[in-house]
Amino acid sequence: MKTLAIFGAGPGLGISTARRFGKEGYRVALVSRTGDRLKSFVDDLAAEGVKAEAFTADLADLSGHAALVEAIGGIDVAVINGYLKFEHVRPTLDIDVESMRLAMEGTTLAPLSLTRLLLPRLLEQGDGGLLYGIGLSAKDPLPQLAMPGAAQASLRNYVHNLHLALADKGIYAGALTLGVLIERSDAQVMFDSIPEATLGLEPERSEPDDLAELYWDLYTRRDRAEQVVGQF
Repeated sequence: MKTLAIFGAGPGLGISTARRFGKEGYRVALVSRTGDRLKSFVDDLAAEGVKAEAFTADLADLSGHAALVEAIGGIDVAVINGYLKFEHVRPTLDIDVESMRLAMEGTTLAPLSLTRLLLPRLLEQGDGGLLYGIGLSAKDPLPQLAMPGAAQASLRNYVHNLHLALADKGIYAGALTLGVLIERSDAQVMFDSIPEATLGLEPERSEPDDLAELYWDLYTRRDRAEQVVGQF
């Protein structure tokens, strides 16, 4: 049985992606800081016939990544999400060296750390996939999201280069780049309950099941490095 690992699994796209790959017979490893919530995810998936397991970990602790990957076991496909606290989101003129460092650590260096740990096994078996969730501000500049956008732009560039470097090795790498608000996600709850969290934006909303289908399409078709959804 092949294994899908979702690093940074939430109630929206994370669960939908687990369900989509589970439908194809994948075992699913869900990784998040919140253990109690992960258990509920596992229970819900099990009720649908998806074999899932929870791994509680703080992805901000890069030193713990190796032990986490080892605990999960052989990973064939990974969805790798970065992280950034809302209070660290800054517009263009408020960015300084320290805030950018925090953004880079969460949105770029943590995904890179996980990627480097996963690559040896994938290269050895000559098959597998690395899927990344990226915000649209990494592609299309938006002053309100300048800091996460600038940080994730480096990850986006890396993923495009990774796609090219792995193309002849049987491994797919690609990004789902989103300029939408995902229904039932943590971001959607915050957006709808905290006025300042909107940042003056009114993004269109997308169903996570539809986005999970795009992850599956990216991985199985392997004909593009990026799928962009939505616009500012």
